Amino acid sequence: MQHPAVPDLSHTHARPIHWVATATALAAVVALSSVLQPDAATAAQTAAPEPKNAPAHLAPPDPAAVVFPLECGPVEALVHKKASGDLDGDGRPETVAVVHCDAPMGTPPDGVYVITRDAEGGKPRVVATLVNPRDRRTVTDFAVRDGAVHATLLGYSSADVPSCCPDVTDDVKWQWENGAFVRDTPSQARTV
Repeated sequence: MQHPAVPDLSHTHARPIHWVATATALAAVVALSSVLQPDAATAAQTAAPEPKNAPAHLAPPDPAAVVFPLECGPVEALVHKKASGDLDGDGRPETVAVVHCDAPMGTPPDGVYVITRDAEGGKPRVVATLVNPRDRRTVTDFAVRDGAVHATLLGYSSADVPSCCPDVTDDVKWQWENGAFVRDTPSQARTV
């Protein structure tokens, strides 16, 4: 009698109990992997050197401690975005907040406000309005970098344009010059 080169594997057919065991083992691995997580990242950015004559380090003003000049009726003002940086070169950070009414429907227009505090680190207060909500603008891209406020504003070419569909986009920048924030439009307004 001649034996085959490959052993007879007829006894190795998968039965339902094998599939149940495999599924149970897989479920255990998935459950265990959701419990065991790596430690949180610990990398941190190094702080920029403080300018000479700078006051002791102050935390940026907190927008939650400010009442914004925004009429919201029965709903509250909501800080949608915020960023901090030294905008006027005095060594103390300011906070810029994008704020709108927390409306239950639609997209209410944004206001952009600069918040600071006095040299003694007193109560935060709004010192400038960069975008007034009455202008019907929505802020998309937003950042504070290199001592300037950068934003992309969506707006309307006329009052006839429906609120759902802004048709003008402006990339703008505000920089502190001679005691005031000066608006610069790096690129011309473009139609969406």
